Amino acid sequence: MLQLRTAVQLASLRQPFKKALLTAAHLGVDAVEIDARRELRPAELSQTAVRHIRKLLEDANLRVAAVAFPTRRGYEVPEDLQPRIEGTRAAMRLAYQLGARLVVNHLGHIPDDPNTRETLIQSLTELARFGDREGSHLAVIPGAVEPSDVRQLVEDLPESTLQLTLDPGELAAHGIAAEAMAAEAGCPIRYVYATDGVIDPTRREGMEVPLGRGVVDFPALLGKLEEQGYDGYLCVRRAQSPHAMEEIQNALEYLHALF
Repeated sequence: MLQLRTAVQLASLRQPFKKALLTAAHLGVDAVEIDARRELRPAELSQTAVRHIRKLLEDANLRVAAVAFPTRRGYEVPEDLQPRIEGTRAAMRLAYQLGARLVVNHLGHIPDDPNTRETLIQSLTELARFGDREGSHLAVIPGAVEPSDVRQLVEDLPESTLQLTLDPGELAAHGIAAEAMAAEAGCPIRYVYATDGVIDPTRREGMEVPLGRGVVDFPALLGKLEEQGYDGYLCVRRAQSPHAMEEIQNALEYLHALF
């Protein structure tokens, strides 16, 4: 049976790190998502600093659900690719040190061009092998990519290479149902954002909205996750809203009402 395990993205709280941890604890979540580019940079953290952060988490009765490592470009783009991969590796090490097992970043574009596609395949394969050695893994957000394209990429990669993070709000903004991605992508779902979205008919573009106010069928998505034995977190994120705190609290109430 699917169990509710809640997390909150610390960046959405818009507070200094220590205060954000206290706020997350007050919200009653089980875990937090930490940004390894803006909040805790691996290159700037000594082992003493890592132990201190672990103590702060322990005192707040929180775990780390995932470490985010958002990059401007995907792993198919040759320009500055090696620093991007090295940065992802460093985030994976940090995730392991903090007791998490996941790093989250966008997949990027899945190219048709054979050479560019091979770059993506080699990058994901290299990071998956690194994760097997280090004990943490990259779980990519597919974004605007169709489930059939993700499945084809899975078939082109070595077995067990690709792991996914679902962002239902972002998928909805691109006209893709999250439950369809969960059912058809052909690879494990390791992490799920509790987000919602709509397509604005006047501007003909998608946008994220408060959880429960968009087109995401969360009960259907939870059903698919339960079928797959999902045991990860549902992470609330509301970074772009002027009423983020209120909407995060409402989102947590919405999730509890579903279980």
